[in-house]
Amino acid sequence: MENIQQQFVEMFGTEWGVMLFSLASNMTFIFAIVIPLLLGVAYLTFAERKIIAYMQIRVGPNRVTFFGIPWLRGWGQPIADAVKAMMKEIIVPTGANKLLFILAPVLTIMPALAAWAVIPFSPELVLADINAGLLYILAMTSMGIYGIIIAGWASNSKYAFLGAMRSAAQVVSYELAMGFALVCVLMMSRSLNLGDIVNGQQGNSLLNWYLIPLFPMFLVYLISGVAETNRAPFDVAEGESEIVAGFHVDYSGMAFTVFFLAEYSNMILVATLTSIMFLGGWLPPVDMEPFTWIPGFIWLLLKIAFILFSSFGFVQPSHTIAMIRS
Repeated sequence: MENIQQQFVEMFGTEWGVMLFSLASNMTFIFAIVIPLLLGVAYLTFAERKIIAYMQIRVGPNRVTFFGIPWLRGWGQPIADAVKAMMKEIIVPTGANKLLFILAPVLTIMPALAAWAVIPFSPELVLADINAGLLYILAMTSMGIYGIIIAGWASNSKYAFLGAMRSAAQVVSYELAMGFALVCVLMMSRSLNLGDIVNGQQGNSLLNWYLIPLFPMFLVYLISGVAETNRAPFDVAEGESEIVAGFHVDYSGMAFTVFFLAEYSNMILVATLTSIMFLGGWLPPVDMEPFTWIPGFIWLLLKIAFILFSSFGFVQPSHTIAMIRS
């Protein structure tokens, strides 16, 4: 990195060289976060469909493949869904406010992506290591509610507006519980920096993780996170019998898809924060070989996958009952 920075300095001078190098490195880091995140969102939908199908003794997506490779059947389904969404027409209702109607999905997805700027994937892998990182995340995630309210209001539909009000009330209500749970973590770590929170859980084993002394707060935070992302059994904001599909009922095409990109991004974000706050982040469960051979960000990804599998609608009572009955 120092050699590359020196080349920038030689090409553009000291002041411009340092500034352009900083801009280029930050943009590279941003793409390194956003692109895997979007791919993770795409294949999270695939994993959800396959796991639920397995629990219900079905096959799930098994047609779309890559270049006809037999053992990749189904793995091309998220890509096909994305292409289909991009090819569909975005229909704007006649009485809608067109500017706000298009702006609402953007206001929903932007905070969901911006919050990842302060997430530490390892001691060295963090885009912005700011001291008030947790406060920044709470501020960013709270702004997503504006997109929901504007989406319900801009379409000029009472069904969408009622869905927006219900969704906004649910998000605001459970954010209070999440905030109180995080206060306990702050009291233990004495820091708002996410890296310091992880470092405060260092020790010889997982007994040093905040999961042990703060287990009730872990449950409160996890349940509140599931509720805030409208996952079952908290998907009351999308009551089909009275408000159809909620605030995005009038959206179609890519605008409709953006709302789900934001929802699944928030799911991964909540699972990531749960891993950082209570499960030691990038720390291994036991500080000894061979556990220390695995890089820290791999441990973080494994914890995120476990939280997503166990909490965010993959293991639902209705699916379990269907599996038992079968």
